Amino acid sequence: MKPLSPKAFQRIQEWLYRNAGIQLSAQKGSMVVSRLWRRVEALGLADFDAYLEHVFSPVGEVERAEMLDRLTTNETYFFREPGHFALLRERILPDIRDRAAKVWCAAASTGEEPYSLAMVLADQLGQRWQLTASDICGRALQQARSGLYRMDRLDLLPRDYLKRFCRRGTGHYEGMLLIDPELRARVRFVQHNLLDAWAEPDEFDVIFLRNVLIYFDQPTRQRVLDNLCATLRPGGWLIIGHCESLAGLSLPLQQLAPSIYRMARVPHRQRLSA
Repeated sequence: MKPLSPKAFQRIQEWLYRNAGIQLSAQKGSMVVSRLWRRVEALGLADFDAYLEHVFSPVGEVERAEMLDRLTTNETYFFREPGHFALLRERILPDIRDRAAKVWCAAASTGEEPYSLAMVLADQLGQRWQLTASDICGRALQQARSGLYRMDRLDLLPRDYLKRFCRRGTGHYEGMLLIDPELRARVRFVQHNLLDAWAEPDEFDVIFLRNVLIYFDQPTRQRVLDNLCATLRPGGWLIIGHCESLAGLSLPLQQLAPSIYRMARVPHRQRLSA
């Protein structure tokens, strides 16, 4: 098979940025090859140029979705950045007393983060919570819905949560765990592109959007955060990754600590008229 040509790589770069907001640096050519060459062979095509002609043809819709799935990074594990879960448990949830808490995990990947959130919510609130988990990658969501994971993903999962909310695999599933079906059923998984506005009339108390903004340029970050802020309740919380920042963006949020932001409790127009 011929190497990935500069022209083909540029087509992929432009398409991925336009459709997912993700920028591929010039150094990512080998990553693209490693993730797509099996698809070129599976379709019986001669090279990447022929593959892209198929992908971007009128009959390439299914393969475009496949390519997007393969190029989307899905690296995560249970209770990643544990301080955020402590904040949820100790500060955010105790302040929500008059209704069910509504949480959005906006980059669910293969499900480790939303299930970590679900364990905290079930532990602290019983049945008084709703959790929506979304991702652009259909393949990742399919795995997330299964709730089946390798045991080596569990280093930070609290032992009592492991006993209460997980089932250890035996026989063919030795070395695996399954999220308890009752907890799994409480998590709603939705395929969603963060470049698009949320289509439902939800108001969330907390949005987790962690370790995603690093893949976007500044205009795309603004667009994504505008969409998310439109769904936050007054006083709602936005949690991003520790390596990320909202510096330079115009948003109705107050930074309380690195990676921790909060919407004003009273909308701006009400404060002016008070």
